[in-house]
Amino acid sequence: MKEAGKGPAVLRLNNEKRVLSYLRRQRVTTRQSISQALALSKNTVSLIVDEMLSQDRVVELGPRAVSSAGRPGIEISLRPEKRKAAGVMVERNQIHLTVCDYFSEVLEQKSWETDTQDPQRLLAELARECGALSQRHPELLGIGLGFPGIVDSDNGYLHLSSHLGWQDVDIRAAVAHSKSVPLKVMNYVKAAALLSLQTTEVAAGSSCFYLRIGEGTGGALLRGSEVFTGSSWTAGEAGHLTVADGPECRCGQRGCLEALISIPAINRQLQARQAGLSWQRRSQAPQIVDEVMAEAGRYLGKALSQIMLLMNPASLMIDSPWNASPAFCASALESARTNTLAFTFQHTHLHFIPSPLAPPLGLALAVIEQSEVAAHFPSA
Repeated sequence: MKEAGKGPAVLRLNNEKRVLSYLRRQRVTTRQSISQALALSKNTVSLIVDEMLSQDRVVELGPRAVSSAGRPGIEISLRPEKRKAAGVMVERNQIHLTVCDYFSEVLEQKSWETDTQDPQRLLAELARECGALSQRHPELLGIGLGFPGIVDSDNGYLHLSSHLGWQDVDIRAAVAHSKSVPLKVMNYVKAAALLSLQTTEVAAGSSCFYLRIGEGTGGALLRGSEVFTGSSWTAGEAGHLTVADGPECRCGQRGCLEALISIPAINRQLQARQAGLSWQRRSQAPQIVDEVMAEAGRYLGKALSQIMLLMNPASLMIDSPWNASPAFCASALESARTNTLAFTFQHTHLHFIPSPLAPPLGLALAVIEQSEVAAHFPSA
């Protein structure tokens, strides 16, 4: 039996979450538009919006301009500063922090170097930072913590990170005591994948694969805004697809995509071709850089072809510093085309994201989206 009153209470909460999510995505709208878009009665929407107005979470902007006869709707908008989220990303010997409002506008941002070799020492540092964040920003909905490696997001547990040299670390248990807001622990590439949906035109509800090239190389498969992690949290690990008879990867295999096109891998190749050459100094030897970039594009194209054939996403989004190289992008497209079934390639949209995305902002977005997830009805 359902406990009396619980069903209606959960329904009201879920309707409020839906309205919040719609307001966040639309920025400016009317009660009538919310009612039509969410299939809610005008009375239900008015009650929710009026309560938000009384709590100073929503502001009325005035009548919407209309060309047809009839009473114009009153435009409303969230006050985004009333609900905030934070993202904290851990890389090898670096931490990056971002605080944003409910519209993902950055309010605070900083990075610092630290020793990440000892998990307990690093997590104690994170715990102190999370406590300080909660004090500086009492409007925080939560804090997203992002790590490289195999992360069980549901339990806040990191199983393995070859980049950090960590194994079997209970992150949530080590950090949770220091803060007064919810924590969300994720692989930071999967958090950046959520952010990519905001910056790229992808049809709502369609599947897409996000691939990030940085210190490592990883990816995530999304259906709408849901990240598919797989049964062992390794879905999307495109960095460990074998694409050549190449160098040994930190995972122990040879010829992994990560070992060939990550930032350290490319800089090693440039250094081998000319002493002192790196991506940052690419203007010193543009021909050599173009040759290395073209080869990296070929490797990426082989990996993309495997992703297209096995997962068949509607869109592929490549987030990489190498996107600034025309040689890289052209080579990747040609390699993907020649290694993929023509019909599959023609029905997959490839996007080379022009500016690298910030995983800490993606972690903050994950917190916001989690706050909008519908509550469960009590079981019978």
